[in-house]
Amino acid sequence: MNQESNFWSGVFPAVLTQLHPDQSLDLAASAKHWQAQIDVGVSGLIVCGSLGENQCLQQDEKRAVVKHAVEVAAGRVPVISGVAEMNTRSAISYMQDCEKLGASGFMIMPPMVYKSDARETQHWFRTLAKATPLSWMLYNNPVGYHTDVTPEMFIELADIPNLLAIKESSANTRRITELRNQTRDRYRIFTGVDDLFLESAILGIDGWVCGSGIAFPKENQQLWDLAQAGKWDECRALYRWSQPLMKLDTHIHFVQYIKLLCQETGLGAEWVREPRLTLAGAEREQVLKIIRDALAKRPA
Repeated sequence: MNQESNFWSGVFPAVLTQLHPDQSLDLAASAKHWQAQIDVGVSGLIVCGSLGENQCLQQDEKRAVVKHAVEVAAGRVPVISGVAEMNTRSAISYMQDCEKLGASGFMIMPPMVYKSDARETQHWFRTLAKATPLSWMLYNNPVGYHTDVTPEMFIELADIPNLLAIKESSANTRRITELRNQTRDRYRIFTGVDDLFLESAILGIDGWVCGSGIAFPKENQQLWDLAQAGKWDECRALYRWSQPLMKLDTHIHFVQYIKLLCQETGLGAEWVREPRLTLAGAEREQVLKIIRDALAKRPA
């Protein structure tokens, strides 16, 4: 693994795929959204993740998003693509195409739809790892995807040379210490649950795949920087302000919620790809109240 692949630390926002009202790609709006993240000093961009509506995009659309993100980043930060396919052949084809388009690495989810057992899960990740020399992050989210990669399984996967990072989204912060104790410094550990960021930072993480923070990137980056500097009182105060917004990332409608949040901060629009529908009625009003109450108290 070359030295250039060892970029796995810091804030990697899971950015949105912006759409027009007719659900077609809006690459110009996406570029504005991505640029706002780069401007505050993030360490990388993750496109076509869950928040980027990967599973609802056509294959050619996903490739168009990756291509455009690489052009926007222009070498300033690595562009990572989520891999969320339903079969191995499609995943391999997609990863190899992304490599040709200039992606720097991948965030690989377990196979979608099918709930694999431990043997199948390991086979999936090992097979995809061989598809490209690019480094990658394993996205462990048993809450959302019903496949759990345990610390014991990460010990077994440690012989995969280009598996360098873990996005730990089990919502069990014990996992961070268990992974450290059992795998030492073998992996870069990222938290993937926004409203567990501070707790995770105290336990010792290398990075953060943030969701809701894409709507307030300056404050989000500041949270990371304060934690890295050990300025816990300042970090805690900013965290308490952001917590109601961060919780928007933990709901089944998290894509709609965060797109609406980005619309309120001027960094996107609420249009989503079906089968998702934009928020309506009492739910929309309730979410808008949470957002607007927090933004009214936004730190100077």
